[in-house]
Amino acid sequence: MQISSRFTIAIHIFACVDVFKDDYKLTSDFLANSINVNPVIIRKVMQQLKRAELINVAKGTGGIEPTRPLSQITLLDIFRAVDSIENNQLFHFHENPNTQCPVGRNIHNGLDDKLLSIQQAMENRMAQITVADVINDTQNYIKKEND
Repeated sequence: MQISSRFTIAIHIFACVDVFKDDYKLTSDFLANSINVNPVIIRKVMQQLKRAELINVAKGTGGIEPTRPLSQITLLDIFRAVDSIENNQLFHFHENPNTQCPVGRNIHNGLDDKLLSIQQAMENRMAQITVADVINDTQNYIKKEND
């Protein structure tokens, strides 16, 4: 199981918007070049971010703006916006455990609450990290490269 790459692509989009907003026209082609994916993927992720009201997009002009300060957009906001997991469940449980088997009959009782608590812990941590945190760290790495 993996979380969809749309999650990290979305964060990368926010970083590019912040770093390049004053110097480049931020089109899906420009972003795709930085992220090294097809522009169609960028447009899909941007649609999801827009639908979640995390960005505004000016069609044709390459204008992308966050709807609020990056210090107020968390990784959890992005995670939820881009449908990183199916049915809001991080863990996909195998469909039909054998109810004739004592383990199969009871595995959900023994495991479901534990998996849910793991997902909640991950989401709680994601809620504490903002896009601004990621961009600040990225900017520090860029600065080190240039020193």
